[in-house]
Amino acid sequence: MSYYERHIFFCLNQRDNGDNACAQHGAQAAFDHCKNRIKAEGLAGKGGVRVNKAGCLDRCAGGPVAVVYPEAVWYSFVDSTDIDEIVESHLKKGQVVERLVLPESVGR
Repeated sequence: MSYYERHIFFCLNQRDNGDNACAQHGAQAAFDHCKNRIKAEGLAGKGGVRVNKAGCLDRCAGGPVAVVYPEAVWYSFVDSTDIDEIVESHLKKGQVVERLVLPESVGR
């Protein structure tokens, strides 16, 4: 049994040379929104959901991106509405949000 039921990692990578990176596309705001929603829903902590920052997840072309484990589902998102849908559907109910799933072909 895992300590957390689900774990979501948000790429917050920044590139000094100006190349495309998730931090340039609102990843920090999305991370903050998700963390606040998880706390407000009472899902934080053991047996619940852990929200973590990550460095480069090497899927920059689809950014901003996040990945949910244990299912290993990759998401690309635009705004807090997308994050709310990920929280409600996937993190709470285990239902993948198909419209936000990042295609496997998208890389750096």
